[in-house]
Amino acid sequence: METKVYPYRELGFQGPHELYFKNLSKQKKQVMEKNGNNRKLRVCVATCNRADYSKLAPIMFGIKTEPEFFELDVVVLGSHLIDDYGNTYRMIEQDDFDINTRLHTIVRGEDEAAMVESVGLALVKLPDVLNRLKPDIMIVHGDRFDALALATSAALMNIRILHIEGGEVSGTIDDSIRHAITKLAHYHVCCTRSAEQHLISMCEDHDRILLAGCPSYDKLLSAKNKDYMSIIRMWLGDDVKSKDYIVALQHPVTTDIKHSIKMFELTLDALISFNKRTLVLFPNIDAGSKEMVRVMRKKGIEHHPNFRAVKHVPFDQFIQLVAHAGCMIGNSSCGVREVGAFGTPVINLGTRQIGRETGENVLHVRDADTQDKILQALHLQFGKQYPCSKIYGDGNAVPRILKFLKSIDLQEPLQKKFCFPPVKENISQDIDHILETLSALAVDLGGTNLRVAIVSMKGEIVKKYTQFNPKTYEERINLILQMCVEAAAEAVKLNCRILGVGISTGGRVNPREGIVLHSTKLIQEWNSVDLRTPLSDTLHLPVWVDNDGNCAALAERKFGQGKGLENFVTLITGTGIGGGIIHQHELIHGSSFCAAELGHLVVSLDGPDCSCGSHGCIEAYASGMALQREAKKLHDEDLLLVEGMSVPKDEAVGALHLIQAAKLGNAKAQSILRTAGTALGLGVVNILHTMNPSLVILSGVLASHYIHIVKDVIRQQALSSVQDVDVVVSDLVDPALLGAASMVLDYTTRRIY
Repeated sequence: METKVYPYRELGFQGPHELYFKNLSKQKKQVMEKNGNNRKLRVCVATCNRADYSKLAPIMFGIKTEPEFFELDVVVLGSHLIDDYGNTYRMIEQDDFDINTRLHTIVRGEDEAAMVESVGLALVKLPDVLNRLKPDIMIVHGDRFDALALATSAALMNIRILHIEGGEVSGTIDDSIRHAITKLAHYHVCCTRSAEQHLISMCEDHDRILLAGCPSYDKLLSAKNKDYMSIIRMWLGDDVKSKDYIVALQHPVTTDIKHSIKMFELTLDALISFNKRTLVLFPNIDAGSKEMVRVMRKKGIEHHPNFRAVKHVPFDQFIQLVAHAGCMIGNSSCGVREVGAFGTPVINLGTRQIGRETGENVLHVRDADTQDKILQALHLQFGKQYPCSKIYGDGNAVPRILKFLKSIDLQEPLQKKFCFPPVKENISQDIDHILETLSALAVDLGGTNLRVAIVSMKGEIVKKYTQFNPKTYEERINLILQMCVEAAAEAVKLNCRILGVGISTGGRVNPREGIVLHSTKLIQEWNSVDLRTPLSDTLHLPVWVDNDGNCAALAERKFGQGKGLENFVTLITGTGIGGGIIHQHELIHGSSFCAAELGHLVVSLDGPDCSCGSHGCIEAYASGMALQREAKKLHDEDLLLVEGMSVPKDEAVGALHLIQAAKLGNAKAQSILRTAGTALGLGVVNILHTMNPSLVILSGVLASHYIHIVKDVIRQQALSSVQDVDVVVSDLVDPALLGAASMVLDYTTRRIY
């Protein structure tokens, strides 16, 4: 006999679901044959408390009316079996259900620890029960901690789980428990269209989600008891009239127990002041309930003439009480869900149901500093009549659920599948290719040129742009921004994902703030310059800034001969002389960001003037600028050029001409280079004696011309204990650019910088 499926457009159940149920009737015979010679589906319904039984009972009655399809086992646990909470298992017996198993799982204490211990106790006891019953499917309701134990046990024992009321949102720890059960469950019965969409968003299989409505609504919408007055008088007294009393049901909020107890105190104060007959139900067994009961007794609620305090009301009678109440107040899900079916005004207190869908009959009081706010809500709501709401059901949930159960194919794999949203495929799954596309924009502000490059994770310069470095601040900033914007746009075409911008610049830099504190004379108008802000604002990327000597050391640490070394020093020989110190794998900046100004180590008290204002610095002897000065002197005295050399009239004499002359045998040029190399060597000796690094790396265009002289000076001048320290020439082509890039690549790939 086919179970009638009622139209359910009022719930918004249209489209694919209607077709789904038409197909079910055709599939049912095939499914039952697959399940094994029309074998009955063995269903275990586990109920933990009075609230979930009100949702499960209609399903249980439905299963019981179709014995040709189902075998029903009932497991009772939780607060059902506790006298303080009304021994509510008795109402299950009164409904003529055989209770297969009673499990005492509650650890008393009504605090957070007791809840955890109760879950643990249930997990210990449930395996024996499930091994004995061997159900095909377990039906679990809602979001209680007991239900989480049930779902966990069933999932680990390979028992299929049907979860009722998944996908809803309330606003407390119940949300976390409910969604955890959803992840464990194989099938889902939800009550609203929004809940269905939430389940789909949580990657649950759409084919295993049934939008049925709330099972309790099947009873609510047909509960037109003409003798409701006898129920009202039995619970509230003979002198009480319909719509002239209040039903109060308030539970603790386990994530904010103190506040929920305070709210309960204010609620009782407001109800006392409102002076209407009130039926107060005891709270559930959650942490904090014991304190709420103490508040009731402290205020004398159990003996107050206007109050009736009870532990439990049978659901059939409770329906009549809320249907004809002048108002319901509290934070029970019943208030925002079931009561809407009658249009009874509801005052929802606090955050316990903050995310629930509600009808217009619900007035929310999210917080209350005094009883006045709750009292005002009572005056606004009491005695009103709202339109009946069918958000949570149309009265036909159970027939749909029974058909859904019949459609379950026990031959299908038990392992559930999640329907993850499509993810755009990568261009390549080759890890080397993926790593190469991660890149940095590197900027090198030299004394002569301004360079910008796209640098890959492997240190390859994908593309480089070079311009003369402008002389003024404004022109320089504008050019940096222009070049970086162009490079970032080009990076997209080159399939390079830019992670950030690194800037190498001459002068003293505060890398924490991205500010050039003051520069050398080589870069004019370059003091107190914030480089980070304009670049970050323009490119919407993180920006790192450091001194060019420090950047050279970083380049060696990541890509060069310093890779893997704990301590080493880099000396960069270019237009000026800079350096960087790596100690215990980290760059040394110093207390005022002045560490590693190695070009300004003094090697002679009466040496030539230096750009820093001192005399006899390494830079005054060995920098490109110093060699240019000496070359120009020789050229002016006609002592530079030798056979095989010429300098065009429009070309300025520079350091390279001096080096060329020395190679061609010019004794004066050779002497100048030897003096410069010796000065650099003495500086290295000072470094060896001060820092005792394991390696010294000479970097820059002049390094290869100095290396042999430097090693000779070390042999002659250094202590024997440091003479074995190796001095090498960097094999990196663009250390300043690579160092600037390494700041980005190291930090964004989680290496501390």
